[in-house]
Formats: sequence, C-alpha cells, structure tokens
Amino acid sequence: MSAPPVIAEVTGRLGRLTLNRPAAINALTTEMVSILSRTLSVWARSADVGTVLITGAGERGLCAGGDLRAMHADAVSGGTATLDFFAAEYRLDAAVAAYPKPVVAVMDGLVMGGGIGLSAHASVRIVTERSRLAMPEAGIGLHPDVGGSWLLSHAPGELGTHLALTGTTVGAADAIAAGLADHHVPAARLDSLCSALTTDDPAAVVASLATAPAPGDLGDARAWIDACYTGDSVTAIVDRLTAHPSPAAQAAAKEILTKSPTSLVVTLRSLRSAARMSGLHEALDQEYRLSAALLRLPDLAEGIRAQIIDKDRRPRWSPATLAEVSPAVVDACFAPLTEPWTPG
Repeated sequence: MSAPPVIAEVTGRLGRLTLNRPAAINALTTEMVSILSRTLSVWARSADVGTVLITGAGERGLCAGGDLRAMHADAVSGGTATLDFFAAEYRLDAAVAAYPKPVVAVMDGLVMGGGIGLSAHASVRIVTERSRLAMPEAGIGLHPDVGGSWLLSHAPGELGTHLALTGTTVGAADAIAAGLADHHVPAARLDSLCSALTTDDPAAVVASLATAPAPGDLGDARAWIDACYTGDSVTAIVDRLTAHPSPAAQAAAKEILTKSPTSLVVTLRSLRSAARMSGLHEALDQEYRLSAALLRLPDLAEGIRAQIIDKDRRPRWSPATLAEVSPAVVDACFAPLTEPWTPG
C-alpha cells in the first residue's frame, strides 16, 4: 500500500499536516490540495485541535511548488485540469490566510511557488538556516500567483519587485526582510518545536526557540533595488539596473532578460495593481484571470519544457523581447472571466 501524499494526524492539541512526496520535494498535486482543504475544514470546527502545523517530509524542502510536468501536459493538450488545480489551490491559500486557529508553517529547505502559497499566508511562518524561498514563475512563462502578487507587492520598498522579476532565491534573513517569513528557528530545534506545539501556545514556543538568522543580502542591496525598480515599465527597470554601477544590479538586469517577456510585463502590472487592492482575495481573483490567460499563451509550455522536460535551459520565448510584447495581449490577460476561481 502506497503512502498517502499528505499525512494528517492529531497529537495533543496539535493538528499536523505533512506533505509526503519527498522524492518530488513535496510538489503539490490536485489530490494533495483536496486532502489539505478537507482536513483544514474539519479541524477548523474541531474542539480537539488548537493549532495546525504544516511541514514537509524529507530534508530537501517543504514544497517545490505545483506539479509542472502535469501542467505542461495539460497546456500542450489544451486541457482544463491545470485551471481546475489553480482554482482549488487558490481556495486553499485563502483558507490558510483566513484560518480561525493559529497555523504554523515550517518553511525548511526549498519553498517555491505553490509552497509559498501554502506557507507564507500562515499566521506563524518559520524559516531555518536551510530555507531557500523563491517565486520563479516568470522563468517558466507564468506569474507570481498563489497570493504572491499580494505578498510581494507589500514587501518593503521594491524588494518584492526584485524578487518577482528576477526569481531570486533567498535565505532565512532575506525571507524575513521581504515579509515572507516571521521567525528563524535552527533546523536542529524543529523536533523540539513540533513537540512543544502539542500543548503550548505557538507564540510562546517560537519565542523560546527562535534565534537571529545569518545576515542576508537584501539589506545591503536596498539602495539600488529601491532606486532601480520603481515605475510601471520593465524596460525602464532593466535600463536602470544595467546603468547602475553596482555589479549586483547589472547581474539582476541580465537575469531578468532571461525570463519570458510577456510574463515580466504581466507580473509587474500584477504587482502594481495588487498593491492597491483591499486584500488577498481580490489579488487571488486577479491572479486566476492571469493564470487562465497565460495557460493558453505559448510561453508557459515552452518555459516548462526548457526548465523541466528537456532541461536545456534555452527557452524560445514568443515574443522574444520586451519591445515586442503586445499591450493588447497584456490587457486581455487582465480582462474579467465568466468563470470565477471561487464560488460567489
């Protein structure tokens, strides 16, 4: 009998959800999203559960995101399974954000894309010295979804814009600085954390185990990040980065230009729009429209092909440059849909 892809267990007052596909770095499937959603719904009404803990099996990471191979197959076949997955996943992310009980997410190891959506909306977000967080969607022809536009648009200064356009992977200190996490707990103390949560208040447990993380990189980079990433034009941002004397800024410009031009334009507009929204639910609504549109454009299938299927790391974007991105195509991505991502 195969192991379940999510292990749900209650110990003391703690309901623990363990993503259990370690060979795939716990990449999310439709089945996993369904199990997580159903269990959270039951535990929200249960007097036996006081706190929920989300962890990942294995030592490679909490969650590498969604199942990109399945997404690629669906995109090239013109299917609807990926859109159904997005709708269920976004509902799950919204449920975590609005959960009536404390949700503690241990963002140990690799946490990307859908993993960010599951954990960064939790009420207590823990990183370790092994944590590596990223929203790399523009590199596969998508955009920062799962509430990523909301999270990144509310990061200090232009940190979120930098992370969204470059897809940069950050460690514990920078994740906290960008507002994606709250506390650093050394990996060696995670067992103690999980044991203490069965009986004690999460805030008290974390306070007793948290330490200062090793210094990150974003603090020293804030000056050029905030100066270069302003405005609503990706081209202007790249030009400012290229002209800046900091080698790190110039490297960021080169990295941005490896991403899907259409995704970059859509991503920047999404972040600027999300910054003015009333809350996460409104941002998820916009993200669903964008995901539905980008699923039908050629860059998503091509980006996954280059990164995951063939692994040649040489995507052939269409269009190939920022100058060629059609404003009409971008506008169409933001157009309202007749089928919402969530009832009502």
